[in-house]
Amino acid sequence: MSVRIDALRSDDVDRCAELETVLFPGDDPWSADAFRSELASSHNYYVAARDESGTLLGYAGLARLGTGVDPESEVHTIGVDPGARRRGIGGALLTALLHVADRWGGPVFLEVRTDNDAAIALYRGEGFEVVGTRRRYYQPSGADAYTMRRPDRREELRR
Repeated sequence: MSVRIDALRSDDVDRCAELETVLFPGDDPWSADAFRSELASSHNYYVAARDESGTLLGYAGLARLGTGVDPESEVHTIGVDPGARRRGIGGALLTALLHVADRWGGPVFLEVRTDNDAAIALYRGEGFEVVGTRRRYYQPSGADAYTMRRPDRREELRR
């Protein structure tokens, strides 16, 4: 199956919210309104993964934080339809976000459930390291999250 990565659009938000209820049932999934708000923010960047027919298979979002002198980015979300997993879609979405984060500069942060081994492995493969634990971060389940950080790519070039 061919998958293309392009911009997440406002007409995708209902499908995103639908996927959220499947992907994060015990952890206050995002609503369509939450996605609309994210898309409306000028400091956010969202992408979609679509199959040949245009069906939304996944989504991912990044926020630009910090200042022009001291920038950083934060991955807000990555979600892939359970029926489309193990096809590299999550990795392709993350790669798209990291290309933008690298242009913005600075380190990249994210939170991930401590029991999400597949996501942790994906993030580690892209250079992220655990820098902390947030107890009971996900609500209402009370699941813990790791905070992970990928160094600024410019730091790596200086070594």
